[in-house]
Amino acid sequence: MTPKRGDEVAPPPVAGEWSLRFATNEAAKGWGELAAEAPGNTRRCYEALRRDPQAQADPDRQHRLRGRLAVRTLGGVDHPQWEYEVTSGGRVRYLVDEARHTVWLVAAGTRHPKDTE
Repeated sequence: MTPKRGDEVAPPPVAGEWSLRFATNEAAKGWGELAAEAPGNTRRCYEALRRDPQAQADPDRQHRLRGRLAVRTLGGVDHPQWEYEVTSGGRVRYLVDEARHTVWLVAAGTRHPKDTE
């Protein structure tokens, strides 16, 4: 998404941090909803993904998806798909693009995704 007047300014990654980008308009909209509902938790998610999107220290909060959801294609390239639990129902799904040192947010929302039930 191209920034426009009135949009928030995202800080650039520094010192080995990962770049975070929206892969879909739905992810951008859902991120905004999460930020409005749980700003502190959404900020912690943002910082965790910037620091280490593949961290395994807290697998209940941040983990790689399994089975048919383990990999997702973006721009013709397969990437591992991960999930971060922002709230009890709110989730952020993202792809880890090692080559570009970028985290692509593909889904975000205040409700638990139905495809993992």
